Amino acid sequence: MHQRQLGPNNLEVSALGLGCMGMSFSYGLPKDKQEMISLLHFAVEQGITFFDTAEVYGPFTNEELVGEGLAPYRDQVAIATKFGFDIESRKVAKENKISPKLDSRPEHIRAVAEASLMRLQIESIDLFYQHRVDPAVPIEDVAGTIKELIAEGKVKHFGLSEAGAATIRRAHAIQPVTALQSEYSLWWREPEAEIFSTLEELGIGFVPFSPLGRGFLAGAIDAHTTFESTDLRSALPRYSPENLKANQAFLELLKDLAATKKATPAQIALAWILVQKPWIVPIPGTTKRHRLEENIAAASLNLTKEDLSAIDAGLSAITVHGNRYPAAMAEMTGR
Repeated sequence: MHQRQLGPNNLEVSALGLGCMGMSFSYGLPKDKQEMISLLHFAVEQGITFFDTAEVYGPFTNEELVGEGLAPYRDQVAIATKFGFDIESRKVAKENKISPKLDSRPEHIRAVAEASLMRLQIESIDLFYQHRVDPAVPIEDVAGTIKELIAEGKVKHFGLSEAGAATIRRAHAIQPVTALQSEYSLWWREPEAEIFSTLEELGIGFVPFSPLGRGFLAGAIDAHTTFESTDLRSALPRYSPENLKANQAFLELLKDLAATKKATPAQIALAWILVQKPWIVPIPGTTKRHRLEENIAAASLNLTKEDLSAIDAGLSAITVHGNRYPAAMAEMTGR
C-alpha cells in the first residue's frame, strides 16, 4: 500500500489506517482476543502501518490488545492513542447514553501517557490525540504539556480530535499539530466548510473516523437493522429505524457507481475520501478479515473526474436524516 504524510513533521503512514475501537468497545460485546490479534497481524502483512486506539476504549482493554498484537511489528507501525476523558465517569455516562466527563489537565495528560505507554508496550507514543477539546483547560496548556512530553521522548506527534479551526490554530502555535481526527464521510462533510482550508494552510493531516458511516455506507446496515444496547449506534439519532430507512438513498447512490466500477459501496466511499486530499488518511474499523481485505482494495480504486461529478450530483439531491449525536454528546464537538 502506498504511503501518505501527516503533518509538518512528516509522519509517514499507510494511505488507509485501521480503527481498532470496535474490537473491544462500542459495537456490541468485545470480540475474541486471539481472533483480533490475528486480524492485526494480517493488517500489517497487507501493508497497513497506522493503527488507532484510545484509553477510553474498554476502557483500557483496546490499548492492551493493540499493544500485544502489534508488539512483533513495533518498528514497522505507527500507533495513535488518545487522552482527555475522565474514565471514572464512564459508567454513569454509559448508563445515561452521554459522553464521560472531560479531563485534559496537564497532570492527567501525563498520567494517561505513562499508562498508555505501559499498555501499548512501547517507549514512545507515535501520535497522541486530545480526544475531545476540554473547555475547562486552555488549549495552550494542553499543547504545552504535549510539547514537554515530546521533548522527553514519550510522545512523537501531537493530534487533536473534533476540534474547531480556532482551537487548532491556538494549539498549533504552541506545538505543531500533526493530525486532526474527526468524523468525515459521504454523509458527514462538515469538515469541508472550514476545517480543510485551515489544515491545508497549516500543513496538518486529516484522519477521518467513521469513513463508512459506522457500517451504513458499506451496506452492512439496512432499514430493518436493530442494535443491541451495547452498540453505540443504538443511541445515535441517525441510526433510528425511520432515519435508516430515509437514508437508504446514500447506499443506492454508492451501489449504482460500484456496479459500474466492479467494486463495493464501501470501496467507493473510501476511494472518494482518499481522492479529496493527499494528506487524508481514513481509519475504517472492522473486526472481520474479509471486510479488511475489502477496505484495503479501496486504496487502489481509481475514481475519475466523471465518477466524482456523478457522486456530487447524486449527493446534492439527497438529504441526511438524523443528527450525528444526541444533544448530550453533540455539545462536545467542533470547539
